[in-house]
Amino acid sequence: MTRTSTCVYHLFVLSWYIFLNFYISREAEDPRKSQIFLNGGQWKYLTFLNLFVFLSFWILFLYDRELVYPKALDNIFPVWLNHGMHTFILPFSLAEVILRPHCYPLRKKGLTLLAAACLAYVSRVLWIYSETGTWVYPVFAKLSPGGLAAFFSLSYIFTIGIYLFGEKLNHWKWGDTMQPRKKRK
Repeated sequence: MTRTSTCVYHLFVLSWYIFLNFYISREAEDPRKSQIFLNGGQWKYLTFLNLFVFLSFWILFLYDRELVYPKALDNIFPVWLNHGMHTFILPFSLAEVILRPHCYPLRKKGLTLLAAACLAYVSRVLWIYSETGTWVYPVFAKLSPGGLAAFFSLSYIFTIGIYLFGEKLNHWKWGDTMQPRKKRK
């Protein structure tokens, strides 16, 4: 695909992302909806980061939707907004693999950065709980401290798997042209 087409696509995705965040922030001004955004606002949700949201959200949603997106939210937020936040990331991510090659860092560095990002997010979730006494997602309230540790650990392993799968898809589609070179000693 040409650079122009790729830029137009990226502009479209960025516009969609900005629109969703603007829409959600405007919704938070509604007194009925503002209760959902207490203690960290929309920024407390993983959806804001759009990292690997599709699989984790829909797996938990299909298992027991009350754990991540209680049915009461259907009366507050339109269905398209739920899909905008939790579904559209999959086709956007797949299009990204198809449109442009990506230069992944050396695996050790990439996984280290991924671990740092995951640790930062988990720290924020725990901090919000320690400050407010409420969990960002209802699923966390159902888990013991050991269960939370297991959940966060398994989530990280799951995230590693998605990262490595993305790396493999990139290699399958584009070959080694964008791979970093190892440092010589």
